[in-house]
Amino acid sequence: MWQGVIPAVTSKFHADGSLDFPEMERCFQLQMDAGCDGLIACGSLGEGPMLSHEERVAVLKTAKQISGSKPAILTVAEASTRDACALARKAAEAGADGLMVVPSTIYHTDHRETVANLRAIAAAGDLPIMIYSNRVAYRVDVTTDILEELADDPRFVAVKESSDDIRRSTEIINRLGSRYDVFTGVDNLAFEALAVGAVGWVAGLVVAFPKETVAIYKLMQAKRYDEALAIYRWFRPLLDLDVSSYLVQNLKLVEALVIDSNDRVRAPRMPLAGEQRARVEALVRQALAKRPTLPTLA
Repeated sequence: MWQGVIPAVTSKFHADGSLDFPEMERCFQLQMDAGCDGLIACGSLGEGPMLSHEERVAVLKTAKQISGSKPAILTVAEASTRDACALARKAAEAGADGLMVVPSTIYHTDHRETVANLRAIAAAGDLPIMIYSNRVAYRVDVTTDILEELADDPRFVAVKESSDDIRRSTEIINRLGSRYDVFTGVDNLAFEALAVGAVGWVAGLVVAFPKETVAIYKLMQAKRYDEALAIYRWFRPLLDLDVSSYLVQNLKLVEALVIDSNDRVRAPRMPLAGEQRARVEALVRQALAKRPTLPTLA
């Protein structure tokens, strides 16, 4: 159902902390102009847990305005099943094309609880769902066994595989074939995941480098692996910034430096400073100095 590069976009703020919708429209449009295949709003990178439900719905509507016929997906990542279901219903009412769902982010559910949580959210929203499996950040592992158990509900259409174990993508495909659209959710494992059969990439650094991200994906789909790998190797130092407790600050600073946006974040986060900031700035300077010429793509 879903495939390609779907950016996990950042949420933009004015200096007073309110949402900056014109800047989001501009940044989201850059993604679509580069050939991305949809938008995911209010995920980890989009600071979803720092936004109210009303703010998240407003960001979703902005994403949908820009994505047009391509999917605009809202992230549901709530501590309680009750609140997750409420947000899922609001997303459906607001015109979301689907949901990306994280199991409980505070209480770390076991197998039985994870299945019940995800089924309840699916029923509440009645929308296509990408299951976000990220045992590293959220400590709930949506295993292949769980995916198999959920496969009887057609609303579960995709999985964002972020276990940090590249073997998991192959395990899912071997066990379940094409039942789920497998997306990689780890920027610095994207080449590897696409090489073993992932059909999509929920990308982070794409927010600043959309053309390079789309080029890697399209080259992999065309089996032009050497060309894709050359871009990926150039990109890797920046992609590593996505795998960090400071991923939001890292990537917003990259956006500020590359696409002339800003690095405002919602407290308690604060923009990078000191050595952390200098390191990211140096990585961006080095990348821009050697930015590759992209090949012709269909």
